[in-house]
This record gives sequence, C-alpha cells and structure tokens, in this order.
Amino acid sequence: MPRADLRSWRDTATRRAIEDFVESVVSGPGAVPEEERVAVFDNDGTLWSEKPMPTQLHYVVDRWRTTAEDSPALAEQQPYRAAVRGDLAWLGAAIDKHYDGDDTDLSVMLEAIVGLTDGMSVEDYAGSVEDFYRSALHPTLNRPYADAVYQPMTELIRYLERHGFTCYIVSGGERDFMRPMTEANYGIPPERVIGSAFGLTYDEDAAAVRYAASLTFFDDGAEKPIRIWSRIGRRPLFAAGNSNGDMEMLDFARRGPRAGFALLIHHDDDTDRGDATYDAGAEHALAAAGENGYTVASVRDDWDAVFPDPTPPPRRA
Repeated sequence: MPRADLRSWRDTATRRAIEDFVESVVSGPGAVPEEERVAVFDNDGTLWSEKPMPTQLHYVVDRWRTTAEDSPALAEQQPYRAAVRGDLAWLGAAIDKHYDGDDTDLSVMLEAIVGLTDGMSVEDYAGSVEDFYRSALHPTLNRPYADAVYQPMTELIRYLERHGFTCYIVSGGERDFMRPMTEANYGIPPERVIGSAFGLTYDEDAAAVRYAASLTFFDDGAEKPIRIWSRIGRRPLFAAGNSNGDMEMLDFARRGPRAGFALLIHHDDDTDRGDATYDAGAEHALAAAGENGYTVASVRDDWDAVFPDPTPPPRRA
C-alpha cells in the first residue's frame, strides 16, 4: 500500500522509483545539501487539467468574446471568431500544433492575448485574474479550477518539500496569471513561479508597473532551462512535465553533474475519472522517454485518484 505521503499513488514501479530517488538524495554517500534540492514542475497538464483548453485560455476566451461583442468586425477574425462561436477545437489545435513545431495559429493567439493587458497595471490584472478564479468552472469537469488540480501531484510537491526540496513552477503559462492561485492550489508562493511574461513598463506619474503590448518571452522548450537558471541559479534535481515542450527542462534535470529525476505524466486514463485521454503534444516526449531516462507516470495505472474531492458549496446562513 502507498505510504501516507503519496496516498494517491499506487504501489507501482513509478512510485517506488520516486521514493528511491528521494532517499538517495537525502541520505547515504550521494546525499545532496538541502539548498541544492530544487524541483521544478510544469503547470498545465502536469499539476492541473489542461483539456479541453489551458485555464488561461479560458480566461482569455471570455475576454475575447466580450471584446468581439463591442467590436463586431473582430468576430470574423481568429481567434475572436473561435471565442464567439465556442470553437474549442480550433483553440486546442493551435496549442497542439505548437508542440508539433507549427506556431502559425499560436502567433495569432499571442498577438491577441498581449493586446488584452496593454496599459493595465499589474495590480488590476491580478484582481481580474482573481475574480476569474473565484467564479469560473472547468468547462468539462464543471467544478472550480481549484478542484481540477491533480491530487497525486500536489501530494508529490508536499512529499518533496518534507525531504528538503524547494519547489518551483516552470510553465509556458503566463507568470502573472498563475501567481494569484499557486499558493492556494499548490502551496507554492508567487516568487517561485516562472512562466511566460508580457512586456512591462514603469509609469512614473502613477508609480505603477504596467503591461506593454508585447511578449518578452514564451517559456517553453529550450527557454525553460534558460529561465530556470536565470531565476534560480541552480540546475534542478527533479523535474516534472507532460509535453514535448517540457523535454529540455526534463533533460536539464536528468543530465546534470548529479543525475536528476525526470517525470513525464502520460494522460492515458480511459476510465470515467474525468481526466482527458490524449497523446497530442507529447508524442516526441513519450517516444524519447526510454532513451532519455524519463520515468513515465501513467494516469491510468499509477494514480489511485486523479482529482481531490469537490469543495462543498458554502452553507446558507
């Protein structure tokens, strides 16, 4: 039976590999000082559900729909047309095409995304995102996004922390969109969130930091190790991801002077537990897992539970 630390993980080779690695890091001849125990986690598809679309895209689609209602001519242009028509297939395909090396549609989306925050202060954006998290429901699970996190992965974060690891999020998602929820959902504070970043400017008159209509960098693929090093200054010993865009991060952890642990989440659960089944966007990572030394975690076979129990509705006075 799984120990209480990882109670949602079945007693499989995957869980035992995680525990054996952590044991090797904290004790014995290969023990690593606590300050060097760094773990990094992708977010969408690794820590919470990303289908039928990443959470930030849900927030953005709602705002695109409102913008198109105010400017009807936009409703015939992508990505506004997809937002107005509820065309999740086009939006999801744009993400999948990116992971397959085609950024044509993603570039269209990014241009529209940065336009939404142009001139907005960082505090106003954070407030808008917090409002979204308070009311939005996952489109297929029909539960708050706080209840769409992967229970085994939050347990893994706590397990690593109890063994002296400092955990970071390293995601292609936009940094400031994640920061308002990471502490409540994962126990990871905003200063340990690394993600894609909009351009920023300083408004001297208002003493405010504001967004510019630009993307400073897209934190995916080879950009992830660069951002890890620039923000943390250490090579991680543990990395977890779920897509082709996480391979460089997994390799960065796995192939250091002290071989690290690379965990690849495989969304193969064909049961009725609510997680989408898909390989799209992860084909290259899955094919290279054996050669690259990734430990593949099967949602179907390795996880005894997928999501936490739903949060009960507030009691009426």
